[in-house]
Amino acid sequence: MLRIAVPNKGALSEAAQTMLKEAGYRQRRDSKELVVVDSENSCELFFLRPRDIAVYVGEGTLDAGITGRDMLFDSGAPAEEVMPLGFGRSTFRFASAPGAHSGVTDLSGLRIATSYAGLLGKHLADQGVDARVIKLDGAVETAIRLGVADAVADVVETGTTLRNVGLEVFGEPIAHSEAILIKRAGAPEANGFQQLIRRLQGVLVARDFVMIDYDIRAERIDEAIAITPGMEGPTVSPLHREGWVAVRAMVPRKGHQQVMDQLWEIGAKAILVTAIFACRL
Repeated sequence: MLRIAVPNKGALSEAAQTMLKEAGYRQRRDSKELVVVDSENSCELFFLRPRDIAVYVGEGTLDAGITGRDMLFDSGAPAEEVMPLGFGRSTFRFASAPGAHSGVTDLSGLRIATSYAGLLGKHLADQGVDARVIKLDGAVETAIRLGVADAVADVVETGTTLRNVGLEVFGEPIAHSEAILIKRAGAPEANGFQQLIRRLQGVLVARDFVMIDYDIRAERIDEAIAITPGMEGPTVSPLHREGWVAVRAMVPRKGHQQVMDQLWEIGAKAILVTAIFACRL
């Protein structure tokens, strides 16, 4: 059976479980269920702390896992990214009192508090900056006020939390993160792993595209196809009404209203947009 690690809590948990559900995998019945056996899909789902997932996968205990790219980098585990999953996007950045620092080189000889000591330590070494890393397990926003650190390095989505405690981000981002699918580095793929990839890719496509159907006069079909080229090409079918054809194509979800506007302007009728539940390309 394919053994998959899933975040059991935190910012990635709900979105990861929703994605696996859309991909056709069984869900746990309540938050206390730590292992789900999905016999129909020949897999087992293990609900673990997001920070531990890269370790389990890297050691080969589990075949695949969903975690954050920042957590993979921080773990130092021998696991590798297989594909991004399109949710949980954030940046890992420095922050301090407003105007105190402008870049990473200003931090030489100072104390930096973080929950991602591995990721931060590697970045400082790469930049040639000799600073003391203060490892904290919880929130780091108050570390400067409490005198533990001179600056912090933390995951930033909107920056609101940092601003609320009187801090501001500075310098270039240390890393860009999002939810990713991982496997053990260099290890052969387990049975069912490629199926998992195909299903997750199908979910991503279904989320990013919609299906559009419309009727258009036959002499304007080339203009219409230029607007809705589809993947391999749109489906074009003759209508009972002479001189008219029906067209079906996938178009990006973002901007589909503008596509409808363009089709209407060249005479398209009965324009219909529908969501895609699942897709394989």
